[in-house]
Amino acid sequence: MKSRFIDKFVDHLDKVNPKEVQSYVLRIVQEMGFLSKVFDALREGVIVTDPESRISYINDAACGLFGIDRDAAIGEPIRSKIRGLDWKNLTCSGRVVSRDLEVFYPENRYINFYIAPLESDLATESENPDATADTNGNGELLGHVLLLRDITQTRQVEAEKIESEKISALTMLAAGVAHEIGNPLNSLNIHLQLIKRKLKKVEPELAAELGELLEISRGEINRLDFIVEKFLGAVRPTTLQSTPTDLNELLQESTKFLGPELSDRDIDIELRINERLPKTNLDRDQFKQVFYNLIRNASQAMGNAGKLIISSDYDDYNLFVSFADSGEGIAADKLGKVFDPYFTTKKAGSGLGLLIVRRIVREHGGEIEFQSEEGAGTTVTIYLPRGEKQMRMLPAAASTAVANDEPATSHDVIDVEWKEEKS
Repeated sequence: MKSRFIDKFVDHLDKVNPKEVQSYVLRIVQEMGFLSKVFDALREGVIVTDPESRISYINDAACGLFGIDRDAAIGEPIRSKIRGLDWKNLTCSGRVVSRDLEVFYPENRYINFYIAPLESDLATESENPDATADTNGNGELLGHVLLLRDITQTRQVEAEKIESEKISALTMLAAGVAHEIGNPLNSLNIHLQLIKRKLKKVEPELAAELGELLEISRGEINRLDFIVEKFLGAVRPTTLQSTPTDLNELLQESTKFLGPELSDRDIDIELRINERLPKTNLDRDQFKQVFYNLIRNASQAMGNAGKLIISSDYDDYNLFVSFADSGEGIAADKLGKVFDPYFTTKKAGSGLGLLIVRRIVREHGGEIEFQSEEGAGTTVTIYLPRGEKQMRMLPAAASTAVANDEPATSHDVIDVEWKEEKS
């Protein structure tokens, strides 16, 4: 992109005193260096292109957003550096265009950008009648500026707000369900009991036939009652009975309880626990329910035969427990729905188990993360805050700092196996 000031300066170079030339050049260099530092200090990305859509300037923030090397990008077409950006259609109107886009490399981010044309003013254009005017007749098109803003966190906050509103709506619905369905179910159950008593006065053959139908009806009522209770448990907030708890101990209790069930299906469990894992305040019973749900989900995903690796560790901020199975994995288009009410990938499932798990984890101030790939299994990780952190002094020597700053990561691997004695 040419500067009019520089053009005029070059045109009159022969009329300028040599000492003044040195002063002007020094001033230009200083101003360009200062502006470059200003743009590199911005957290928003800035990319400037010439009229041929080649990159003439890119700041550090833009390089970081797209994983671009600055030196390799200068002079290159912008389409070759930001693939998937329909630059031609975005710039053909000659107007300011604003869009959102999702970037997958080097990190998965959401970015808001707008593209604005850079034009010379009409007064300048009149001095250069041979210049190419843009389609709107506003002057010579000098290029475009692309401004980029990372909105990943904003989108996450909005998504969490929408999800919170959905849970609130479900909670209100649950209260109505409990009243509108619970009471009729109780009434039906009482009337079925009365019918059962009167069947004793009926002929045995008819009593047996009606009794069978009666048991089917009672079974269906119990099933409806179970569905209502499950739904209420998924959305209804609970009062935590928190006590200092050893997560490793809780994991061992859970695997011991479910071990025989998994052993019957040829599923091996391996515990990789960090023995130095600090205790944390949580509701033991509720978190045992979390572990039961996740272990059963993993075993059902593997079917018959497989391996489940359960790990525990910590850093300066969080405790984390992960469950990695060797199952069939979850398709990418379904991964975002795993916490939706009544969504399930199993043939027989309520679709409320993971909703309950996430509610319990979040009530403890934690978060749950899913990573899955079809054919490669699923890893579910629970993050729990360590709570109030104490101050620590960092060692002065760099080598000592590296040695002492590492959190304890030694693991004891425990193979959990159950074998039935055969007579």
